[in-house]
Amino acid sequence: MSGSSPRQGGSKPSPSGSKRTPSGSKRTLLLVAAALIAARRVFAPPYSLAGKSVLITGGSRGLGLALAREFAHRGANLTLLARDAAELERAVGLLGASGALLPGQVQTVQVQTIQVQTVTGDVTVQADIERAIQAAADRYGHLDVVVNVAGVIQSGPLDNISEADFRECMEVNAFAPLNVTRTALPYLRARGGRVLIVASVGGKVAIPHLSSYSMSKFAAVGLGQSLRAELAQDGVSVTTVCPGLMRTGSPRHATVKGQHRREYALFATLDNLPVISLDARQAARRIVQALIRGDAEVMIGGPATLLRLFQALAPQLSADVLALSNRLLPGPSSSDLAVMGRDAESALTRANPIKSAAEKALNEG
Repeated sequence: MSGSSPRQGGSKPSPSGSKRTPSGSKRTLLLVAAALIAARRVFAPPYSLAGKSVLITGGSRGLGLALAREFAHRGANLTLLARDAAELERAVGLLGASGALLPGQVQTVQVQTIQVQTVTGDVTVQADIERAIQAAADRYGHLDVVVNVAGVIQSGPLDNISEADFRECMEVNAFAPLNVTRTALPYLRARGGRVLIVASVGGKVAIPHLSSYSMSKFAAVGLGQSLRAELAQDGVSVTTVCPGLMRTGSPRHATVKGQHRREYALFATLDNLPVISLDARQAARRIVQALIRGDAEVMIGGPATLLRLFQALAPQLSADVLALSNRLLPGPSSSDLAVMGRDAESALTRANPIKSAAEKALNEG
C-alpha cells in the first residue's frame, strides 16, 4: 500500500485537536452557566415573608402549627386549613389569638399585626381546596405561599398493610399537594410565589414498617422535583423538605397496625428521643429558612442527613442493614385492624414527659 495511509508517515492528530474542541467548549460553557446560577442564588436577596399571604394545609396541630408560628414570627398572614374545627380554634388560641367562627366555617382574627384565618376542610376534597385558596385570596388580596403539610402516617408490618392503606397515603401525602398547588397556581404565578412540600426522610430511604408512608413520600419528593423544574419559568419557586424524626406529638394521630401496643410504643418512643429526633421549633425554623433561600430540596435534621448519605454511598449495605433492623421490629398480627395511636397508649408511652410536652405545645392532645 502507498505511504498515504494515516498510519504511515505524516503527523498524528494532536490530542487537543479540533475534534475535541467542541466538547471541551461545551464543558466550559456548562461550568460557566452552573457558576452563574450558583452566584445568582448566593447574591439574590432572601425572600421576605412580611405581609405575605401563606396557606398552610394541616395547620391546626403538629408540624403544621409549628410552621404557622414560624411564619407568623416572620410577619406572614396565615390561612390554616384542617378538618377539625375545634382543633383549628385551639390552634388560634395557641397562636395567641381569640375569635369566633364566622359563617362558612372561616375564622378571621388578629394576632398583634398578624392576621390568622382558619378554614375547615379536607385536602382530598377539591371543593374544600378551592374554598381555602379563595378565602386566602379574598382576605389578604393575594396568595403568595402554599405550604403542604397535611398528611397521614401508617405504622405496621407489610403483611397487615392493605392496598386501601397504600391508596389512602397516596391520596393525602402525594395527590393532595399536587391538587392544592395546581389550584393555587394562578395566584402564585401572579405574585412570583413559593411552594413548600413537606416530604420525609422516608421519601429518600424506605423505612421498615412504614411501607405505605414511604411510597407516598417518595412520590411527594418526585412531585416537588417536577414542579420545581416546570414552574421556575413562571417565577414560582418550589422547595421540598425531608425531615427525619421530630418531636411534634404526631404519633397519637398515626394509624397503627399489627401488634398495636408494641408497634406504637416503639414508634412514639423513637419519635421523642433527644439527639435522634429534632425539636419541632428547630425543624420549623430550618424548613422556613429553606423556603426563604429558595432551596430545591433539603434534608432536615442530622440523623436524616446521615441516613440519606449512607443510602446514597452504600445502597447495598444500607438495604441489608434495614432488612436486618426489620427482624427486630414487632411481627404481624392475625388481624388487619387499625387503631389510632392514642388508642394504643400504654403506661410506658403515657409516662414520657418529652412526648407529653410536645403534644401539649402543638395541639396533639
